[in-house]
Amino acid sequence: MSSASSATALSDATLRAGIDRSLRHPVMFFLTSGAAWLAVSILLAIIASIKVHCPQFMDDCEYASYGRVFPAHINTLIYGWGFQAGFGVLIWLMARMSHQECRAAGTILTAGHVWNLVVLLGTIGILDGRGTGMPWMEFPAFVWPGLLLCYCAIVVWSFIQFRVRDGERSYVAQWYLLGAMIWFPWIFITANGLLFCASTHPLMAAAINAWFKSALMFLFFIPIALGTAYYLAPKLTGRPIPSGSLAKLGFWSLAVVAPWAGMQKLAGVPLTGVFLPYLGAAATVLLAVPLAIAVANILRTIFSSEEKLPKSPALHFTLAGLMGLLLLAVAAIALNLPGSSLKLTQFSISGYGFEILALYGCFSFMMFGAVYFIVPRITCREWVSSRFINMHFFFSAYGIVAIAFGALFGGFIQGSAQEAWLQPWETVTDVVRPYAAVSTFAWCVILFSNVFFFLHLAMMWLGFGRRGGAPTLMDSAAEHASPASH
Repeated sequence: MSSASSATALSDATLRAGIDRSLRHPVMFFLTSGAAWLAVSILLAIIASIKVHCPQFMDDCEYASYGRVFPAHINTLIYGWGFQAGFGVLIWLMARMSHQECRAAGTILTAGHVWNLVVLLGTIGILDGRGTGMPWMEFPAFVWPGLLLCYCAIVVWSFIQFRVRDGERSYVAQWYLLGAMIWFPWIFITANGLLFCASTHPLMAAAINAWFKSALMFLFFIPIALGTAYYLAPKLTGRPIPSGSLAKLGFWSLAVVAPWAGMQKLAGVPLTGVFLPYLGAAATVLLAVPLAIAVANILRTIFSSEEKLPKSPALHFTLAGLMGLLLLAVAAIALNLPGSSLKLTQFSISGYGFEILALYGCFSFMMFGAVYFIVPRITCREWVSSRFINMHFFFSAYGIVAIAFGALFGGFIQGSAQEAWLQPWETVTDVVRPYAAVSTFAWCVILFSNVFFFLHLAMMWLGFGRRGGAPTLMDSAAEHASPASH
């Protein structure tokens, strides 16, 4: 029996090594190019926030106007960093959980290069003044078919791996990842098809765009983040998810509620279906339920093995991402109550704070945690410096808290100033400037932290990581205490 167990363990280790080897180049390409786009996005965010409190900054450069730089910042954050980090983590997790090596690494890598080229052309189009004016969809209209084709070429192999997986068993993490893979084409084709391929009334176009933003956030980025957390928490703690029933409830309630959210941003406009904005507000508030369920389930797993939490970089970032998700659930309620807060936050910077909290405070932190777990396994090396990891974590956390809370709170102040219609409009702009100054400083802090992240990641890909079995831990004194968990 002991001999059979040893043979099985050896076979599993060989399979894991084969999966990691087959995905090494695609995963590292997506993660490093995504990290480069993240740096570009942060630089654009710094320029945009400076122009809010110091409008004369770079006013002689038409390409650096706020109306071009800000959408370029958001779109590079989403399509440059967000999607590529999601691709890298998703294809690795699906291969590992399906116990299948990747047979199409070359195709995925080629599609990844084309994706980057299309994002670059889209970003240049925005900075050149050819953007569509639709938030999160500002790339020129010729870009979206290219992105869709690249997406299909990248993720179709993960569907195949799931279909031919060993046995009939599936994991909670796979539910969320499969959901994200299926929901995105529906969201993307529906929104872009109606906006750019059909004759749509401007009011309905605004409604579709608002729905697209919400659906992309809660049906693509958040599911990938939750799928990653559902994988990492039991893997790193050695403890199972405590409640399968809660996991099912969280997944299906997210799948049912999230498609109805988003249109609350058009409350008060003369849409044909006047109830849609209020239905969207109710759905967004109800999203707090599946998010809170998932957070509670994963946190119970993490805190069932508290001794591992202080040392593991992946657990640190995952826990921070879960806290961001919990704050997102609270913000969804606070910002979208139709009778009170919605009228104050509807046209304020609170929306930006909510988006950054979702994209960076939740999704990106969980992707960072996945990166610190995955990269040593596919490069067969360990991270060079625990100090780099610590600096990346703490500066990122401080920076994103300042940006998100500053924008969320500042949005209420801005909304109150907008409601005081007897006062001059300059009062509203004066209210926003202090929060923009805080945002500028915070983005600079985050850029500083990501310099360490990008350099660390590049060193790993170039083979400069440490050799040896001991993981790089947040606690440098314990760095060689235990071998890495595979």
